[in-house]
Amino acid sequence: MGKRLEGIQRMLVIVNKLKDSRTCVPQEELRRHVARCMEARGYAAVDVRTLQRDFKEIAELFGIEIASDKVHGGYYIKAQDGQLMERYEQLLLNFDLLNALAADSDLSSYVLAEHHRPLHSEWLAPLIGAIKGRHPVVFRYLLVRHDDEVVEKRVLPYFLKESNQRWYLLAYEGEVLKTFGVDRIRELQVLEGEHFRRDRQVDVDSLFRDCYGIWNQQDIPVEDIELRYDALDGKFLKSVPLHHSQQVLVDTPGEFRISLRLRITNDFVMELLSRSRSLEVVRPQHLRERVRQVYEEALRRNS
Repeated sequence: MGKRLEGIQRMLVIVNKLKDSRTCVPQEELRRHVARCMEARGYAAVDVRTLQRDFKEIAELFGIEIASDKVHGGYYIKAQDGQLMERYEQLLLNFDLLNALAADSDLSSYVLAEHHRPLHSEWLAPLIGAIKGRHPVVFRYLLVRHDDEVVEKRVLPYFLKESNQRWYLLAYEGEVLKTFGVDRIRELQVLEGEHFRRDRQVDVDSLFRDCYGIWNQQDIPVEDIELRYDALDGKFLKSVPLHHSQQVLVDTPGEFRISLRLRITNDFVMELLSRSRSLEVVRPQHLRERVRQVYEEALRRNS
């Protein structure tokens, strides 16, 4: 596990350095930067060969290609989709912070982490190793919606995705890409003696572009949504948008109004209710009615 975390942190350092540079970063400058950062974390020095192995793993696992500028003798990140870079950084920053807050780290005395830690998060490191190594995995899986029935699964792991403090494994079971809650995985085994060919054409961003959170139910249509809030809630929604499709329509001292375009799933409705203090659903009408029914049922239960 230590080697896996070391490699993850090194990849984070590499991408952060290259993405913040407007020009290519000379090879020796990049090596020295990565070496300094890793030594500060208690790891050994880094050589050029290690960096080149990391470049290959970054491309294979996250689709982020680090190219060599032979004229200037340096490296740069080829043009990337913004959501891909954001997903990559969010994933690795979680591991970087987790490692930094270890019991022997001074950071734990002044950085206040969430008390909540997802159940069975010990599976994250071996799952990342399986994804990087293109190894199939087998595990027992808890079906919460079916009276906690436990079923056996053998899948080809492709991605890890975080949503609402939970981790999810995106993996192929047969020909279908499915989502598995990591907290419901039991007795995980990585089949290190086996390998599979990873389909590089899988566009994971398109799978979740029109949904909120992890559930992308294809039978639910993509709809135009308009929401109204007061100015105070508007400040929070400007700093942390509900969805990448969010557009500000009105922003005045008396009103904050936004439009969205996505599938109206249960996850999205629950998120709307979390800021219900000033929420008004302008459209569509069926979402307005759905929220109203939730309020009425809650009022009856608590009256």
